[in-house]
Amino acid sequence: FGSQELGLKIFEGPVQKLPGNTGLKVPQIGWNQVEQTTRDCPLFRDIPDGAYFYFVHSFHPVPKDPAIVAGKTHYGHEFASAVWKENVMATQFHPEKSQRMGLKLLGNFLEL
Repeated sequence: FGSQELGLKIFEGPVQKLPGNTGLKVPQIGWNQVEQTTRDCPLFRDIPDGAYFYFVHSFHPVPKDPAIVAGKTHYGHEFASAVWKENVMATQFHPEKSQRMGLKLLGNFLEL
């Protein structure tokens, strides 16, 4: 991703600041749901759709290729909260702070 914020540019597309005109605080700090947009992403194995994860962020990716979006979240507007292509995966939320669902996601990653 390229961006308003420096990215690794592994995936194509900008990284944009969360909009400040939604009445919600930026940065987003707290729990939010992740809607799984692809059922075969190995990170989300045995994690229910709509599970809550912990977010602390002011920016979000806007993938050029929508097929890499594995999860999306709504915070004033919808954004990609997890991306996946082949053996590269990334989340916008913090699995290490996301209690049981975060531990499950990290376990799924380790099993790969």
